[in-house]
Amino acid sequence: MSSIEELITGTAVGIKASDGIVLAAEKRVAYGFTMFSRSGKKVFRVNDSIGIASIGILADMQVLTKIAKAYMSLYALDTKTRPSIRSAAKLLSYVLFSNRVFPYFVEVLVGGVDDEGPHLFIMDALGSLIEDDYAAVGTGTKLAIAILESNYRPGMTVKEARELAIKAINQSISRDPVSGDGIDILTITGNGSTEETIPLQPLRL
Repeated sequence: MSSIEELITGTAVGIKASDGIVLAAEKRVAYGFTMFSRSGKKVFRVNDSIGIASIGILADMQVLTKIAKAYMSLYALDTKTRPSIRSAAKLLSYVLFSNRVFPYFVEVLVGGVDDEGPHLFIMDALGSLIEDDYAAVGTGTKLAIAILESNYRPGMTVKEARELAIKAINQSISRDPVSGDGIDILTITGNGSTEETIPLQPLRL
């Protein structure tokens, strides 16, 4: 693997439902094939309507989340309205692109619910921005996206999207050696957001 590929490891998925957004990621922190922690947090709540799921260097994920939280709070104070999901995604896209010479080693999913409904955006380390109905990033992408492609359908509920996200992450955990140790999930609807952690299921011999 190249040096960048060694740093951007793990698996995260995002799914757009009819009534909200589900963001999920596994918890293993690894650089190359060296594991540093089994309790990394890669899914972050920005506010009640916006969340981020990311893979890569944990410190870079945390810094980007702090930037998003600060600017989204300032936006809400200045305009007296809640920011759109596109605004949050464009902000992070600009931050990533402006640091392209010394990049953040991350791949990012930004999702949430605004006045227009649910939205999901995908970004690479250079800030390329794409909106889609579902996505997977990281070293477990090929495994996770196969589950998403086979099972996603427009109009599915948040509850169904949550179950699909768990299934996709579990698939990546089962085959990707740098993904594992449980799943963090952030569910966002028009009524707010909910965070949960699903511990690693022990192997049955």
